[in-house]
Amino acid sequence: MSIVPFIKYGVFDPQAIAAMSEAFDAACKELHDSGQPEIVREVIAERIIELATTGELSPARLSEAALIGLAGTRE
Repeated sequence: MSIVPFIKYGVFDPQAIAAMSEAFDAACKELHDSGQPEIVREVIAERIIELATTGELSPARLSEAALIGLAGTRE
């Protein structure tokens, strides 16, 4: 699954989308074996997109922020 379907067309430039995609992949990898339902991936995408709209484009910070409070992750 990619973060791209969750992004509204024209809202982010290609560099921002690349950073968000990297963050999404890292966050999903972190949850890979924790038995999370598919909806959790949607929540992760929404959190990353919301934070990216504030100007945050560090993949590490986006991923970390998206995972805060989710079961099976390090807080």
